[in-house]
Amino acid sequence: MLIPIRDENRKKTVPIVTMTILLANIAVFIYQLMQPDGQAFVYRFGAIPWEIVHFRELPDLKWAFRSPVPNILTLMTSMFMHGGYLHLIGNMLYLWIFADNVEALTGHVRFIWFYLLCGIAAAMTHVIFSPDSMVPMIGASGAISGVLGAYFIRFPKAKVHLLFFFFIIIRVFRVPAPLMLGIWFLMQLLSGMADHGQTGSGIAWFAHIGGFVAGVIFILFFEKRRKVLKLS
Repeated sequence: MLIPIRDENRKKTVPIVTMTILLANIAVFIYQLMQPDGQAFVYRFGAIPWEIVHFRELPDLKWAFRSPVPNILTLMTSMFMHGGYLHLIGNMLYLWIFADNVEALTGHVRFIWFYLLCGIAAAMTHVIFSPDSMVPMIGASGAISGVLGAYFIRFPKAKVHLLFFFFIIIRVFRVPAPLMLGIWFLMQLLSGMADHGQTGSGIAWFAHIGGFVAGVIFILFFEKRRKVLKLS
C-alpha cells in the first residue's frame, strides 16, 4: 500500500483556511458520532442524487430522515461528513499535504470559494452519472480532488514522499507530484468506468474525477495574479 505522507513544497503562508476546514470536518464527524441515529443524520445532510434531480425528498421517507435544509444545499453539507474513521483520516491527510500550497496560490478568501465550488462540481458530476441513485453521498474527497487538480498543474516540479508498507516491509519513496497525482486520477477514471452501471463499490468515483477536473479549471480563475512592474 502506498500512502502520501508529505510534500517538499515550502509553506509560503500559514494555511489558515486549510486548518479551519480540517478542524470543521473533525468537529462534524464527532457531532455525527454523537447522533442517536447516524443513518438518519446521513440521509438528512448527505447529497442524494435522486433528490437533487427531482428537487424534492425521497418518497415515503421517515420524518427523522427528512432534511431540514433545501435538498440543493446538501451539495455543501455533504462535503463535511464522513462514513468512518478511515474515510476521515484519509481525506484529511490529503487535504493537509496538498491544500496549503494551493491556498497560498489563491489567498485565504479565494481558497474558501475554490474549495466549495470544487466540492459542488464534484457532487454534481456524481449526480449526472448516477441521477437515479437514492444513496446519500458524503465526504470531502470531491473538494479535495479539486485541490489535487490545482496542485497537479501548478506544481510540476514538486516532490511527494510516499510510504510503502507490505507486512514487515516498510519503505519511503520520493516521487514527482504530477506522476503520483496523474496515476491517482487514472485510477479514479478506470475505477469509475468499471464500476458505473454495476452494483457499486460504495465509492463516488465520478465525484473524484469531476472534482479533479474542476480544480484544474478553477485554479486558472482563482489564482492570485502576479503584479508586473512596468518601466517607462
